[in-house]
Amino acid sequence: HNNLGNAYEQLRLPEKAVASYENALALDPLHSNALSHLSSGKRKMCDWDGMEKIDETIIDHVKGDRVAISPFSFLTVTDDPALQLSCASQFQKSHQTGKPFPSPTVTATGRKKLRVGYFSDTFRRHAISYLIVQLLELHDRSRFEICGFSYSPDDQSPIRRRIEASFDAFHDVSQQGDDELAHSLQASDLDILVDLNGHTDGSRLSVLARRPAPIQAHFLGYPGTLGADFIDYLFVDEYLVPRDQAHRYAENLIWLPDSYQVNDRKRAIAETTPSRADCGLPADGFVFCCFNQTSKITPSQFDIWMRLLQTIPGSVLWLLHDNEMAERNLRREAQTRHVDPTKLVFAPRADLPEHLARHRLADLFLDTLPYNAHTTASDALWMGLPVLTCSGRSMAARVAGSLLRAIGLPELVTGNLDDYEASAHRLATEPDTLNAIRSKLEANRLKEPLFDTDRFRRHIEEAYERMWTMKQSGEPPRSFAVSPVADVSPAPP
Repeated sequence: HNNLGNAYEQLRLPEKAVASYENALALDPLHSNALSHLSSGKRKMCDWDGMEKIDETIIDHVKGDRVAISPFSFLTVTDDPALQLSCASQFQKSHQTGKPFPSPTVTATGRKKLRVGYFSDTFRRHAISYLIVQLLELHDRSRFEICGFSYSPDDQSPIRRRIEASFDAFHDVSQQGDDELAHSLQASDLDILVDLNGHTDGSRLSVLARRPAPIQAHFLGYPGTLGADFIDYLFVDEYLVPRDQAHRYAENLIWLPDSYQVNDRKRAIAETTPSRADCGLPADGFVFCCFNQTSKITPSQFDIWMRLLQTIPGSVLWLLHDNEMAERNLRREAQTRHVDPTKLVFAPRADLPEHLARHRLADLFLDTLPYNAHTTASDALWMGLPVLTCSGRSMAARVAGSLLRAIGLPELVTGNLDDYEASAHRLATEPDTLNAIRSKLEANRLKEPLFDTDRFRRHIEEAYERMWTMKQSGEPPRSFAVSPVADVSPAPP
């Protein structure tokens, strides 16, 4: 039943997938994969009936170390970093296969450059590629040799072509099994191997468990601890993971200045912007927007959004269409909260340049908790759309706050849902206040660090060199902070 559910999920038939997972759990209540998939599937459809009970069961399993729950699906269950560490550690222990290779003796090589490998299945039309591609292009080739290892098939997309061209050596390893791939990585004689997947879909952490590189780190792809003893470092920032929370993470932490998220200043934007009418939006009404995945929307957040629609005349909520069931369920949930379901407008999927352009039609982006907007938040900020967030305790719940602070807009970061709702109402009813924030965002876009890709490049390269220096001197990995460079990189022409 679980495998049947997975097949339905691949066919984008979430309702049938959820029914299959429920059948699997009826036969085996401790079927961890079915429980994780059921949680994710119901969230994807915004089918909130019974979700509290499912979440309680999942948390009890994690607390009792009874079954291994998917850490990725657990990010939407709670923002408790201690529980997320337990979940990730349990999952990693139960799924780890393959013995590590003998540790190589690290000595000074004849190479003048550090050889850094990036390992991922996201080198395709994927959010991670859109974020990281310019960093790969900008790496200092006088000090670094940059290698890519892709274990996803070539999707023939423009971003795949750009990604391939950004590496000194690019290896399509999508046809290799774990043992063969681990040996391929080892034979590449890397100094540092950077994983970009973590516990997300397509992860191949079992390859890294074999220790094919002397230093192994995780960056960007998964917003949390991997709970694995074979990952030496995790890249974070001071807001994302405060120093007093470091013990909640299995890895040594590297605190980058500004934000942990890198961005691409060259991301293409469609030349023409559609009209509000083209997108089914009112010409004059206030447009609240949330382009996060539907699985991130929670009932408590939706309650707030519906109260805003009730109190702001002519307002609408613009969401991203994911599946028909989610759209149907959200309209039904609106109606039960006495809101006209036509006030929910769903945007169809679009290519990134067109998707970016349509952000100009919205007035305010409303973020989600406990799983914030990540790439979706930087997309909005790049397009000059203010993002209002509520920060929680976990990495996933603090990303948007990290981005807003790095672009000089900490006033859009709230610490609880009451303040979040009050701020949203104020911004929607005080045009001068919102316009001032828009002006500040536009002024800061190429002035503050968030979209300064070369500044980020200098910081992460400093981290790579410190990691290698420690390794060469025989020191064990340890957490450290990278000092910010003094100057801001010039804006692109």
